[in-house]
Amino acid sequence: MEEKNLLHTFKRSRKDKWLGGICGALGAITPLPSWVWRLIFTLAVILYGTGLLIYILLWIFVPQEEEGS
Repeated sequence: MEEKNLLHTFKRSRKDKWLGGICGALGAITPLPSWVWRLIFTLAVILYGTGLLIYILLWIFVPQEEEGS
């Protein structure tokens, strides 16, 4: 049996997205819902300023899921 790698299943969501689909994808592969990830990124932007940079880098480098997925 082949074990699934988390990085191979991490694709930007087409269905659960507001901006780029990153939080929807994180919500799909973790136990936290996507709204919690949105809150985490928002707080990281407000408190530390790094959340926006991380989100943009993920948006650039994480591929979008296929049309039928």
